[in-house]
Amino acid sequence: MAAAPMARRATILALTAIAACGPPPTQPPTQPPALSITALLGGGDSGSFARAVAPRAFSFPEDHGPHSAFSTEWWYFTGNLAAPGASPVDADADAEQVFGYQLTFFRSALASDPPPRQSAWGASQAYMAHFALSAPGDPAAGFFSYERFARGAGGLAGAATGPFRVWLEDWSVSGGEGIPPLRLRAAAEEVAIDLTLAPGKPPVLQGDRGLSQKGRGPGNASYYYSLTRLPSTGRVVVRGETFEVSGLSWMDREWSTSSLDEGVVGWDWFSLQLDDGRDLMAYQLRRADGSADPLSAGSLVASDGGVVPLLAADYRIEPLATWRSPKTGRTYPSRWRLVLPAERLELEIEPLLADQELSHSFVYWEGAVRFQGAAANGPVSGRGYVELTGY
Repeated sequence: MAAAPMARRATILALTAIAACGPPPTQPPTQPPALSITALLGGGDSGSFARAVAPRAFSFPEDHGPHSAFSTEWWYFTGNLAAPGASPVDADADAEQVFGYQLTFFRSALASDPPPRQSAWGASQAYMAHFALSAPGDPAAGFFSYERFARGAGGLAGAATGPFRVWLEDWSVSGGEGIPPLRLRAAAEEVAIDLTLAPGKPPVLQGDRGLSQKGRGPGNASYYYSLTRLPSTGRVVVRGETFEVSGLSWMDREWSTSSLDEGVVGWDWFSLQLDDGRDLMAYQLRRADGSADPLSAGSLVASDGGVVPLLAADYRIEPLATWRSPKTGRTYPSRWRLVLPAERLELEIEPLLADQELSHSFVYWEGAVRFQGAAANGPVSGRGYVELTGY
C-alpha cells in the first residue's frame, strides 16, 4: 500500500508547518481542507515506530498517558449535559437546557527516530485539538467548533503521566495519580466548558483484550480502551450565559502506527449510553463500494461493567435519512436504526442538531444524538455521540 505512508507524511508535515507558525484561525476555512484522517491511519511503511501486533497488559493510570513509541494517538471525550430541570439521558428532555460537547487531543510524531535538538523549541511531537459544543437552544448558532495546533515544546502542548495531563495551550484534561476524577477545561470565543468527570465503570478493553484489529496487514491495529460512563458536573458557557450542568461523559483512548486497510474510506462510530445503565459502542468501517468491512466491531457494556464483545455480524446499522452540509457540500447519514438481534435491542437514533460538522484541517461530522427503542425488558432511550468520517 503505497499511497497511505506518503499521505501520512504529508499530513504530519502539514501539522508541523502549522504548529511552527502558531495557532491557526479558529474559523473554518472557506474551502474544504485536503487532509485525510483515513490516509493518516492507513497501513504501509512504519519506519521504526512500534506497531500494535498482539494483546498487551494494560496498566492504569500509566496507560492514560502518552505512548510516544507509536506514531499517532488520541484522547477523546464526549458527553451530554443538562441544566437543572432537564435530563441528559431522557431523549425527550427540553432541548434548550441540553448540551453536547467534544474535546479531543491528537498527538502525531514527526519522526520515528528524531535527531537530538539543542533548542528548547525543538519538537518531536505535534499536537492538534478539537473543541466543539452543541447547544440546540441557542437561536443564533447551535453548533460551535474550534481547532488548535501546537508543537510539543516550550510548554505549548504535551502529555504526561504522574500526574496525568494532556494540554494544548489552555485547553486541557488533567487528573491525579488514580484518575479519574478528571477535569476538562476549554474556552474559545463564545463558548467554554469546565467539567469534572467522576469515576464510573472500569475501563473497557476493546477488541481482543485491547487490541483492536482494523486491517488485515500485520500491525494494522490499535490499542484501544474506553471509559464508557463518567458522571459529569460543571459549567457550560454559551454567549456569556453560564449553565450549571450535570450528565454523562465518555472517554476513548487509542494509539497506533497504522490500522486501516486499503479500500476503507471512513467509518461510522456510535457511543450510546442507555437509560437502563448499559453502554453500547459500535463502529462500521466503510469500504469504497459502501459496504461494511468485516473487521467492524463494538461492545455492549452491562450496568455492572461486564462486557459483551460485538463482531460485525452481531449488529446492523441502517441509515434512515441524510443531511447535506451547506459549508462543504458533503452528504452524511442523519438518522439511523441500530439493531442487535441477539440482545433483542433495536434503537432509532437522531442528531440533536443536523449540522454538527467540523470543517477544519479534517472534515468530519461529530455530534450529540438521542435515541429511543426497545430492549428485551421494555422501552429504552438515551443519548450519545456519533462520528462520521470519509464522506
